[in-house]
Amino acid sequence: MNEKQQYHFTDPPPRAGTGSIKWDRYRDRDVLPMWVADMDFTSPPEVIEALHERVGHGIFGYTSPTDAAVRAVVDYMRTSHGIDIEPDWLLWTPGLVPALNTAARAYCEPGQSVLTTVPIYPPFLSAPRYQGRVLNFAPLANEQGRYRYDWSALERAITPQTRIFYMCNPHNPVGRVWTREELSKVIEFCKAHQLLLLSDEIHCDLILEQDITHHSILGADSWAHENSITLLSPSKTYNLCGLACSYVIIPDRSLRRNFHRAMRGLFNELNCLGYAACAAAYRGGETWRGQLLDVLRQNYKLVQEAIANDMPRFQLTPLEATYLAWIDTRGAANDRWSQIFEEHGVGLSNGSEFGTPGFLRFNFGTSTAQVREALDRMRQAYQSAGV
Repeated sequence: MNEKQQYHFTDPPPRAGTGSIKWDRYRDRDVLPMWVADMDFTSPPEVIEALHERVGHGIFGYTSPTDAAVRAVVDYMRTSHGIDIEPDWLLWTPGLVPALNTAARAYCEPGQSVLTTVPIYPPFLSAPRYQGRVLNFAPLANEQGRYRYDWSALERAITPQTRIFYMCNPHNPVGRVWTREELSKVIEFCKAHQLLLLSDEIHCDLILEQDITHHSILGADSWAHENSITLLSPSKTYNLCGLACSYVIIPDRSLRRNFHRAMRGLFNELNCLGYAACAAAYRGGETWRGQLLDVLRQNYKLVQEAIANDMPRFQLTPLEATYLAWIDTRGAANDRWSQIFEEHGVGLSNGSEFGTPGFLRFNFGTSTAQVREALDRMRQAYQSAGV
């Protein structure tokens, strides 16, 4: 595509009847789904063209990671994030949730624990438990809506049986992009307690604040090359979740071998279309991504204005990245806001799923028209609740 190519984010195709988890939750109900982290935009045409070409081949047998996908990831890490990786550092998974579960199996024995913080993406909380491991967590400090690590709370949460720390950067749901200084403190903490560090960086190409830079843990300290694993995928940025193609970067051979061993019997070959989409997204999707960010910034501004002007007893967390707004409803003295908004036609994620009741997550990764409609319905709900 020409660099001047203009993409369209205004009129997404309807998703009813496509098996969409996002939309089927409210099937046959007038509820706008603004919950799960799944955008309504069509993927870049460069990706769609690559998929047509792959489908045209007509054979869909078991598929190893393609050279094109591997090279695209290596080049992407170098050009987009300044990180040099080797092809054999990559292990491919059908998603980050399987990777979280695999890591718990690979690096913790039964009775040992995973440490993380809350609020957090729900599979961080469920993966250790699903694998028969112990979950420890500490709350992030929330200072007037801005989140940071609470090192005293983390020290209290850790036990002699803790083996791994799960980190999300950029953070889902609070939208923080951890600074170099904060990452250095994470590493110091992990060093002091001999913890392996897992860094979920799936939202790293969705930075909304233009003066903020994402720093991968792989570039933060040489320690990370021997003591961390990094989870990534083009799925969130380019809306490819249904193609089930993600990857884990593990520089250390022993850690990589243990992760690969834990994968056995759970998943092997990935969707052949996923590899094609991954390569195409990283090779040709940059102009589309830039225009997507413009739309997301516009949508986020609408959310900011609506909360500040029309729902003043709520507090919107300052968002640095992602298309997921984190709303503190505790000032409105009602624990039913998720239900109230749903009754008025807006489906949001409940903060209790993230380990923090009293909050809601609003997905604005959809057309601006739908964001406006959802906010109008939320205004009506807020007013009808007599806040």
